[in-house]
Formats: sequence, C-alpha cells, structure tokens
Amino acid sequence: MKKEEQSYLYLILFHVAIGIMVYVLPFTAKLYGYSIFILGIYFVIKTQNRNHQALMVAAYITGSEVLLRMTDGNISYEFSKYGVMIFLFIGMYYSGLSKGATPYWIFLLLLVPSIVLSTFVLNFDNNVRKTIAFYMSGPVCLALASLYTYRRKIALEQMNSILLSLGLPIISCMVYLTLYTPNVRDVITSTQSNFETSGGYGPNQVATFLGLGMFIFFSRVILESPTKFMLITNLIIAFNVTYRGMLTFSRGGMITGFMMIVLLLLFLYFKSNYRGKVKLNYIVVFVTLALMATWVYTSFQTGGLIDKRYANQDAKGRVKSSQLTGREDIARDELAIFFANPIFGAGVGKGVEIRAQKIGDKVQSHDEITRMLAEHGTLGILGLLILFFTPLVLYLENKFNMFMLCFVAFWFLTINHAAMRTAAPAFVYSLSLLNVQLGSPNRVKKEE
Repeated sequence: MKKEEQSYLYLILFHVAIGIMVYVLPFTAKLYGYSIFILGIYFVIKTQNRNHQALMVAAYITGSEVLLRMTDGNISYEFSKYGVMIFLFIGMYYSGLSKGATPYWIFLLLLVPSIVLSTFVLNFDNNVRKTIAFYMSGPVCLALASLYTYRRKIALEQMNSILLSLGLPIISCMVYLTLYTPNVRDVITSTQSNFETSGGYGPNQVATFLGLGMFIFFSRVILESPTKFMLITNLIIAFNVTYRGMLTFSRGGMITGFMMIVLLLLFLYFKSNYRGKVKLNYIVVFVTLALMATWVYTSFQTGGLIDKRYANQDAKGRVKSSQLTGREDIARDELAIFFANPIFGAGVGKGVEIRAQKIGDKVQSHDEITRMLAEHGTLGILGLLILFFTPLVLYLENKFNMFMLCFVAFWFLTINHAAMRTAAPAFVYSLSLLNVQLGSPNRVKKEE
C-alpha cells in the first residue's frame, strides 16, 4: 500500500472510530466538540494561516455541526456558525481581508434597517437579542466568510483538502446513524421524514449534510481516486452516505446533492477534449449505476416506501395533497407580510409572531428567500440579488472553478428547504467566491 493510500485510510478509519466512540460513550461528543475548537485554534495560529488553514478548520467545523447537535456535543447550539466566523477572523488577521469585496459589505449594511426595526416591533415576552441572533447568524456568517474568500487565489489541491475537511465529520455522522438505527425495517412504517433514522434529530438538516457528503465523495470518486484502492474506498463511503441520507426520508438534501453531482459532471464534460469526454462517458455510466444500485437497495430495505416518498405518496400509495409538507402555506404568509411591509419588511423574527397571532402556533420558516422578503422587504430582495449574481460574475473572470456552480446550487436549494439553520449553506456559498488555480499551493501563494 502506498503512503498516500495509507494516510487516507488512517484518516477515514479515525473518523469511523469517532462515530463509534460518540455512540458507545456519549460523553465523548463533548470532548470531540471542544477538541475541534481548541486544536483548530492551535493549528491555525501555529501555521499562521500560510495555506488557508483557517478555511480547512472552518470546513471541519461546518461538517461536524449536525453530528454535534444530535449528540449534544456542541459548545452551544449555534456554535458552528460562530466557530466559522471566529476562525475566518483569525484567517483575516494573518492573511488580510479580500480586496474589492464591496458587494458583501453592502449586503451587511442592507441587513441593518430590519435589525433596528425589530428592536421596536418584537413583543416584550421575546428575548430580542436572542431572536435577532438566531435569524441573523446565518446571513452574517455568509457575509463574513465571503469577505475572506472573495477572489482569493487558492490551488485546486487546497480546494480538495477543504472539501475533504468538510466531508470527514460526515463519515462519523454516517457511522453514528448506522449504529443508532441498525435495523431500519423496524422503524420505517410510513413515508414521513424519519427521526429514528436521523439519529433522533431533524431529518431535514441531517439529509442536508448527508446530501453534501454524497456530493463530496462522489466528486472524489471522479477527481481524487488515482488508485483502485482510493476509488473503491471513496465509492464505499459515497454509497453508504447516500444510503443513510435516503433513509432519513427527507428529500431536499438528497435532491440537492444529486443536482450538485450533475452540475459537476456537466462542467467537466463541456471543459474536456474528445478523449476526456470518452472517459467521462464511462464515469457517468459508473456513477449512474452506483446511484441506481443504492436506490434499489434502499427500496428493498424500506419495502418500497422510499419510492412512494419521492413520488409524494403515503404508505398506501395515495398522492399527498401537499408536495412541500405545508411549507408553501408559510411561504404564502411571508409573501403577504412582504406586500404589507414592502420597504423595510416587518423586522427580524416578526414573521413568526405574526403567524402565531394568525394560527396560534410559532411556526418557523424553512425558506430563507421568503423570510428575507417578509422581514427585510425590498432591501432583502437587493441582498439576495447580490448573493446570487456576484459568484456568477466572478465565474466570467475565472471559469476554472469547477465547483462554483455546485456550491451556488447547494446554497440556493438548501435555503429553499432548510433556511440557514446550519452553517453549511453560508460556508459552502463562500467557497464559490474563491479563485481556484492550477499548480502547487506555493506557486499560487507567490502570485497573490
């Protein structure tokens, strides 16, 4: 076994062991969570962020978020977003702010009026500070991460390392879920999102991370498998992550991961020469067969219920009245709030209070787009336009970033079904702004 293969195997096995330890000895989840922060600080300071170690640690924190939440291993519930911000602040200290990141300063300023408004309109029985922090931590995390990554040159090798850092904790999560629900047939009796197969945690968030993990390891099958051993290893991981993701019965995250794979393959196909396209044809067939095999196995294990879930049917095969489990009603309410408050919106967190008065229940929004419209008004629209078009403009400058469209798609699709409850959409979005270069990290650094 080559040294490269051996190192990769040890890295994978270490994270398999973490998943086992967290399940067998629950208190180790806290040790794991605190260790990430402490060792991350040491790692970035020791290296002085010479090769964007801050991004690698931020990626690892992002990837570990859902595992730490389901095992109560986080320093605090929202720590991952703040952790990403802390490490990228340290990265800025050593490497400076990205030049010309004006769009994201403007985005931050556009958030301010609604934040100020909320201090006047929120009910007194709410903790105003906590309410604002809950809803604003995601957008602020995105903006600050973008201030670090905007047009910053980075080698493709470093980008692959960042993605691996993001994916490794997802392996631990997959192992934990396997141990948590070893016999899935006993717990899957309907086509609803399943908490038992999601580690007792929210299936929507778990599927979001597993869908991201599916993309990361299928991309490694395509791009980072120079030997048969690494190809088989990455394929086994991708197969298992996909399987556990499907078992959550939450569709949004898995569809998002699949779309990212399609976008990556399309990019590679159009950028390849004739010989490259022939090779890619084989890869497309191979990946398609792998995904089909995963689907058939999942269908067998769930007694065909997964087929009905994605066909929007109940266990008896009847088509459900709502395709989005009632989320379209929340979206309509938020659009009504926007039309009633078109300039500055209703204020951060006010949408939940308005729904509580209307239906008697504090229902949270799953759609960051309609939430931005309802709570930030026209300023929210301007902010979303900045976020959507800025990476696309950068793509015209550097069309080598093969992951850019994948990252923007992940952000856009995720905030449509899971808002910005986790750090993942914010951090992954910021990666789309990196200026990916061929060559060694040292050569790229000299050119900066």
